[in-house]
Amino acid sequence: MKTVTRLLIFANFAGFALEAAVGDPLLAAFALWPPGRYFVPELHAVAGFRPWQVVTYSFLHANVAHLLLNMLALSIFGRDVERVVGGRRFLVLYLAAVLSAAGVQLTVLSLASAAPPYPTVGASGGVFGVLLAFAIFYPRRIVMLVFPPIPMPAWLFVTVYGLVELASGVLGTTAGVAHFAHLGGMLGAYVVLRRWRRSDVSDSSPALGPI
Repeated sequence: MKTVTRLLIFANFAGFALEAAVGDPLLAAFALWPPGRYFVPELHAVAGFRPWQVVTYSFLHANVAHLLLNMLALSIFGRDVERVVGGRRFLVLYLAAVLSAAGVQLTVLSLASAAPPYPTVGASGGVFGVLLAFAIFYPRRIVMLVFPPIPMPAWLFVTVYGLVELASGVLGTTAGVAHFAHLGGMLGAYVVLRRWRRSDVSDSSPALGPI
């Protein structure tokens, strides 16, 4: 496994361990909350948006299954993407996806002003960004769905997954899942890859494939 991918996985496990040890105060301070300040009865604490949350939320997770699924995907797809772009660029791509996912989620939370405030946690935004990059670099690589177990090329897998996330977000299915944030992670990764592609072409050193 490549170095940055391994470090990100370690950081996520460390964040989850800290979350389990500290509990509600950590969620109140470091999960991604809607703008404003308010008392959250479930946490017995005052919570609200703080700038650092656009990064820290991605190192917290709702439960063990949430953490393991994200880290499994990051280990599978991250190592190949990091192999193509290098460690520094991979970290930039991942963080860009995390930030973009946070921006989209904050917008959604702001529009849902009538709903009770709730936190967003998870590395899914970054993972979806990595998934998009994988499909761009390895479009014909066969990916096997977990359920149903159907093999398909990576470009089709990501396209179908993106459409499902969009439909789920619009229709409001799978309550508690930040579908638009997942799409935001893809958007952030795409913007970064496009910028790198243009930069590499202008430098006459096209390290990245067509995007």
